Amino acid sequence: MPAFPFSLNDPIQHHGPLPKTSDVVIIGGGVIGVTTALFLAKRKISVTLIEKGRIAAEQSSRNWGWIRKQGRDADELPIVIEACRLWKELAAECGEDIGLNETGVTYLANSDKQMAGFETFMKLASAYDLDTRLLDSGQTASLFKGISRKFAGSMKTPSDLRAEPWLAVPALARLAARLGVTIIENCAARTLDISAGEVSGVWTEAGRIETSTVLVAGGAWSSLFLRKHGVSIPQLAVRATVAATEPLPEIHAGAAGGADVAFRRRQDGGYTLAPASHRLYLGPDAFRHAMKYMPALMAHPFGTRYSPAAPEGYPDSWSTPRNWTADAESPFERMRVLNPAPEQSSLEAISRNFQRLFPQFETVRLKTAWAGMIDAMPDIVPIVDRVEAITGLFVATGMSGHGFGIGPGIGRVVSDLIQGNAPGHDLNRFRLSRFTDGSRIRPGPAI
Repeated sequence: MPAFPFSLNDPIQHHGPLPKTSDVVIIGGGVIGVTTALFLAKRKISVTLIEKGRIAAEQSSRNWGWIRKQGRDADELPIVIEACRLWKELAAECGEDIGLNETGVTYLANSDKQMAGFETFMKLASAYDLDTRLLDSGQTASLFKGISRKFAGSMKTPSDLRAEPWLAVPALARLAARLGVTIIENCAARTLDISAGEVSGVWTEAGRIETSTVLVAGGAWSSLFLRKHGVSIPQLAVRATVAATEPLPEIHAGAAGGADVAFRRRQDGGYTLAPASHRLYLGPDAFRHAMKYMPALMAHPFGTRYSPAAPEGYPDSWSTPRNWTADAESPFERMRVLNPAPEQSSLEAISRNFQRLFPQFETVRLKTAWAGMIDAMPDIVPIVDRVEAITGLFVATGMSGHGFGIGPGIGRVVSDLIQGNAPGHDLNRFRLSRFTDGSRIRPGPAI
């Protein structure tokens, strides 16, 4: 079975000399970094985006491809509503087919208790006038051709979207470049240059860029980079396995989750499949921040499995250096792309569970499989904030598996934060200080 369709042997799309100066430097070429750069460029602000590997080579291309309002945390929902609108606008602007379709998201309920749990979101959906609705057992069965299992019911939001992540984010990067963003792949940021408590530049493996403003949007690598500068965030990374089937007859045009498997129709005629669990490697940060994660663990005790140590070079590996200098190779160059192996037992389980759910498929052949490292926070919502201790430093990380869908909304918000404009949404829930000011950790939805 072929692996995830990305290789460091692929040609670099974005290269060139490092500029001497830039109004803003963005560290990280995922969906958050790319869309922030794009919105800044629309305001004629000079932006340099540096990526240690390739654009969207990590979680921004490895996610499920869901763009959903359904099931969102109450504080994320206004931003993702904006993001859904922006996805449509940006897809038209970039002029490329990114597989964007309004085919809906459905959550399947195994029990009446689960159905009752959906009522919490229904109240939120009503407040924002969403088209979300609850379906009974018979209505749920009618959504899927040949489904073998009877569910208690479901929750469905028909206006939710899907897209192909490995097409979408690179397409947005090309749009950003056309708008004037300088994007440099295969160029790691090593350290910030800080003078009298203020950002004055970024040291990269290719030299120094003078700037007064930096956004760290490095996904699973953000915590490691920030800790070098005395900024501690309780971010961990969990491994999630995903697979794509060979083309199959359509049994559902959108995305759905439940019955131990999540699935989404793909542009190529197959389905993206994923299990309901993920794996956490236990490293120094996992132990350092363990108590902050207890509320989420208690709320969702069976969603995480554990391994004693991460592979060498991973952000929270025991062997990964926590200290380095600007003039020597950093951990970010030693691992250009975080490319975890998919878990064989998970692949077998999702293929088996999908086939049981739709027995008309005598065999479900997987044409490719991959895994990604999801940057997670203890309350399952991100950090989107400026760092008060270092003037000019901003952070947008810890999207907790929700970053692809909400990406353009967060990008627009962060671009306005950087400019000193009103962000248009209440960001109090996403403040950096919530982990140190004595606030109670309140976990958001797990899916």
